[in-house]
Amino acid sequence: MGHAGAAAAAVRYLRSAPAPGPVEALPRPELRCVREDERAPVDPAEFRRVLGHFATGVTVITAPPADGSASPAGFACQSFSSLSLDPPLVCFMVGRTSTTWPRIARAGVFCVNVLSAGQGGLCRAFAISGADKFAGVAYDTAAFSGSPRLAGAAAWIDCTIHAVHTGGDHLIVVGRVVALGAAEQGDPLLFHRGRFGRLDGDSS
Repeated sequence: MGHAGAAAAAVRYLRSAPAPGPVEALPRPELRCVREDERAPVDPAEFRRVLGHFATGVTVITAPPADGSASPAGFACQSFSSLSLDPPLVCFMVGRTSTTWPRIARAGVFCVNVLSAGQGGLCRAFAISGADKFAGVAYDTAAFSGSPRLAGAAAWIDCTIHAVHTGGDHLIVVGRVVALGAAEQGDPLLFHRGRFGRLDGDSS
């Protein structure tokens, strides 16, 4: 299936893909709206405050131009994780109201740029909606997907869209890794309790 076919399937939110070897695809979960009696009595602000104690890395998800667009797509994302070793899968979460996600879905491919410690400003630039996020940003293109690889990133992971699942007010996007690489040295950018940080060098 080409990029256009994968993108069309992603926009429909679910796509079954045969897994290689002994790995078998699990049944798709039933998709339905959350009923009022299922909503937990948790204040959204308190939810965000408490979950902010979990430190994460920071990424920028990028994709090549699609459907005649002249510019690539990208957005800052801290909800990223490795998922599976065999097959090699990663995932990221994106809000269902995101205006960037449909462009990535139409491309059918994406690149995860793991930001390095000095790239907090770059993260802020990609978190702004409606701006030309790539203005003045140095990057080259990943050989497989053509997605931007941001200069100075700690690592990059080039992927095809493998599946998309619903998760409340977000989508869970699963990517199959095609190529990847990392810088030989340098610390990652961290996010904790609403602030950027970096490793202190103590590995104990």
